[in-house]
Amino acid sequence: MAFRITTSFIVTLVLLSSICDAQLSSTFYDGTCPNALSTIRTAIRTAVSKERRMAASLIRLHFHDCFVQGCDASILLDDTSTIESEKSALPNLNSVRGFQVIDKAKADVEKVCPGVVSCADIVAIAARDASFAVGGPSWTVKLGRRDSTIASKSLANSDLPKFTDDLTTLISHFTNKGLTLKDMVTLSGAHTIGQAQCFTFRDRIYNNASDIDVGFASTRQRGCPSSSTTTNNQKLAALDLVTPNSFDNNYFKNLIQKKGLLQSDQVLFGGGGSTDSIVSEYSKNPTTFKSDFAAAMIKMGDIQPLTGSAGIIRSICSAIN
Repeated sequence: MAFRITTSFIVTLVLLSSICDAQLSSTFYDGTCPNALSTIRTAIRTAVSKERRMAASLIRLHFHDCFVQGCDASILLDDTSTIESEKSALPNLNSVRGFQVIDKAKADVEKVCPGVVSCADIVAIAARDASFAVGGPSWTVKLGRRDSTIASKSLANSDLPKFTDDLTTLISHFTNKGLTLKDMVTLSGAHTIGQAQCFTFRDRIYNNASDIDVGFASTRQRGCPSSSTTTNNQKLAALDLVTPNSFDNNYFKNLIQKKGLLQSDQVLFGGGGSTDSIVSEYSKNPTTFKSDFAAAMIKMGDIQPLTGSAGIIRSICSAIN
């Protein structure tokens, strides 16, 4: 009996240890790389100070990483003979950016404590630091993610929301990742900063008469010609014309005025749907929006991380060791 009790106790301890190992923690690097967060913060602040738009790009990079296989830095992997990079998936191609900023942050951290901090964690930290750098909220980033050894272009094509999605499709994308309707609207508010390419909103500003402000459409047409050419398609426009470089709640005010640039933004308001009340609330309460955004980013960062002995710690974020 004593042997059974002892054995059972040991097994219980092992199981508890495994569970703890698998949990993310804000203090994960306190003992192994205490200067990790400050090193990454410096790299992100430097990048955003050089190009304000980079803040939006880094937040989006984290989003596009977590929605494909979980928050595992799979989006950073380049093509090899065995890896088909997510970078070439339609939602990412010539669109997702910030890779060089993550590479710089990783190189800086490797100098301080080589082989310790994952690329997945750097992407998560970068999103937080980028938000704060442009007036957005900060939050406590849970750490301990490890890096994947695989990528999935097919999942990137199927699981990432598209700029043409209707409300039902958007809701499905987010609920499939364990995120709520409110999380979806909150995270969409990241479009208060950043820019979009002409091809993503051309149809909306030229062929939509029902849910777009006429003057807004006319203004946007001046920077986005109706003819589809490579040059025209890549012309950029701010998602929020009023305060394009400040993280605020103006995105939601725009939606109420039918001035959402992307169709996938405007569907969040105006159709009497389930998201109208959330948009209205955030348009009136910037503090509530920022608080909820921080909480939603933490929740998104919990999507299927690799922890414990799963995955690896890449030396270079774009390649397997």
